[in-house]
Amino acid sequence: MHATERLAGFVAGHREGLLPSSARDTAALLVTDLIAAAAAGSSGSLSVAARAASEQLYGPGDACVWLTGTSSSIAGAAMANAAAASALDIDDGHRGAAGHPGAGIIPAVLAVGQSIGASDTSMLDAIALGYDVALRVATSRPSATIDTYCSGRWVGFGVAAAAGRLLGLDASQLAHALAIAGAEAPVILPRSKFGNSVKEGIPAAVVAGLTAAVRARAGATGPIDLLDDEALFSQEVLLSGLGQTWWLEQCYLKPYACCRYMHAAIDAILALREPGKPIIDLRIETFPQGLRLSNARAPATLEGGQYSYYFSCAVAALYGEEALQPVDPALLLDPCVLELAGRISLGAHEDFAASFPAGTPCRVTLDQGDGPKTMTVLHALGDVGNPMSRAQVQQKFRRITAQVLSPQKQDALLTALDGLLVDGFKPLFAALDGH
Repeated sequence: MHATERLAGFVAGHREGLLPSSARDTAALLVTDLIAAAAAGSSGSLSVAARAASEQLYGPGDACVWLTGTSSSIAGAAMANAAAASALDIDDGHRGAAGHPGAGIIPAVLAVGQSIGASDTSMLDAIALGYDVALRVATSRPSATIDTYCSGRWVGFGVAAAAGRLLGLDASQLAHALAIAGAEAPVILPRSKFGNSVKEGIPAAVVAGLTAAVRARAGATGPIDLLDDEALFSQEVLLSGLGQTWWLEQCYLKPYACCRYMHAAIDAILALREPGKPIIDLRIETFPQGLRLSNARAPATLEGGQYSYYFSCAVAALYGEEALQPVDPALLLDPCVLELAGRISLGAHEDFAASFPAGTPCRVTLDQGDGPKTMTVLHALGDVGNPMSRAQVQQKFRRITAQVLSPQKQDALLTALDGLLVDGFKPLFAALDGH
C-alpha cells in the first residue's frame, strides 16, 4: 500500500468525535490564535490584494471573508483568510516542519465547514487530521533534501486531507487528493529570501489543496506513489503512530510578529534590556539557517522586517515586547531602529549547528554601559517546552488586534472562541461576519 493510501485510510477511517480532549482543547486554542493573527493582518497590503483577487477570480459563495462583511466561494474565502492569517508572521508553527500549518488548514476548514453546514465535531476532527497529515509530510523530509522551508510546499496536503474529510471523500479519493495536492503545490524558488508578499506561499497552497479534494471527488487522479521514496520522505515519521499521537499538540505559538528563527533572541533581549539606557553593543549568536534569511539592516517592507534579525531585534531592544505585537510600519523608517540595526553583530555559533529544525536557539550579549550581559535561550516563548497559556494567548489577541478591532468586537470574538467547544462554530461565524 502506498503512503498516500495509508494516510488517506487514516483520515477517512477515523471515527467522528473520538479526538482526545487534549487535542480538542489544542484545536480550539489554535483557532483562537489563528483568528487573532488574521484579524491583525487584515489591513495590510498582502491581505487587501488577496481579497481583491478573491472577489475578481473566485466568485460568490457562502463562506465569509473574515471581518469584512462579505462572503465568497470556498476557495476565495479560504485563500483571502489564509493571506490575512499569514500576513504578519505571527501564526502558529511546528519545529519539525519548520513552517506554519494553521494559516492554511484552519481557513480551509472554516470555509468548507461554513459552506456545507458541517457539524462542529466534524470540523474539529478535520482540523486535527489536516494538521496531522501536513506536519507528518513536512517533518518526514530529510534535511539534506529540502531546497526551501516555505510552508506552501506541504500545507496543501493538510488542506486536501481536511477538506476531503469534510466533503465525504472515501479513502481512495482522499489518496488521490493528497497526491494531486502534493504534485501541484506552489513552487517557491529556493533563492527567495522571504522579503516579499509571496512569503511562505500559503494562500496558493490552500487553493491547490481545496482544488485537489474537489477534483479527486470528481474522479481525478494523482501520482499515488508521490510519498513513497524513503530518500525523500521517512516512512517511519510519515506513518508511525497514526491516531496514537496528535501532531497539532506539538505546535508552537508566536508572541512576536517576525520569523520564529529570531524569537529566542528576542526573548533574551527582553529579559536583559534596561529600558531607557543606551545600547552600547548587541551581539546575537544563532544557528546557521538563521543567516539564510534576508536579514536586511534597513528593510523596505514589513515582510522584509519580519525576516531580519537586525531589524526585529533592534525593535525589541529599543521599544520592548509590545512593539512586535504587531510591528508598526513607521518603524521601518525609525532612525533609532535603523541606527541600532546597522551595528548589531549577527553570526552562527557551533553550539547551535545541529539544532535546526528541532530547535531555534540563540545567545544574546547586550551591553548598556554596565558591561556585557549574556543569555542563552533554548526554547522560545510559545514552544512546547515553554508554552503560552490561554491567558497569554488572549492577551496577545487583544494587543495585536487593537488597531483593527474595537474593544466590543474583541470581546465578541473572544467570547465566541472561549465557547467554541461548548457552543460550536456558529457564534464564531457570526462574530467573524462583519467589521
